[in-house]
Amino acid sequence: MSERSERDTRHGAHAAEEGDDTTAVARPSGKRSARRSRVDSPSLDKGSVATIERPSKKADKSAGKSHRDGTGNPFKRLLKFLREVIAELRKVIWPNRKQMVTYTGVVLVFVIFMVAFISGMDLAFVKGVDWLFG
Repeated sequence: MSERSERDTRHGAHAAEEGDDTTAVARPSGKRSARRSRVDSPSLDKGSVATIERPSKKADKSAGKSHRDGTGNPFKRLLKFLREVIAELRKVIWPNRKQMVTYTGVVLVFVIFMVAFISGMDLAFVKGVDWLFG
């Protein structure tokens, strides 16, 4: 059997191209199998994940409390915060000059439109109130 047909058989494709009668390895379908009931499950008596002893919450709260509730060294906390800020800023995709000019123009046009719209509405309400109450 050639290298190609071995690879195809390993990955679940049929080797019918080569004229082989070998059966393909069954690939998982991605669908979940029917759930077994807890009574039928053999893993219960072997210490399955559901039966593993976990540490109590009191032990978790006492260990490392100063780091979680913010009572540690303020300079270390500030330094950690600044490092995290720098790490996040490195992930930002910054716009190039052309994009920045375009975005600035869009914002300026929108702001000018909104100022004109609100000024017009204010003027209309003032005129309406003056007309109504004289």
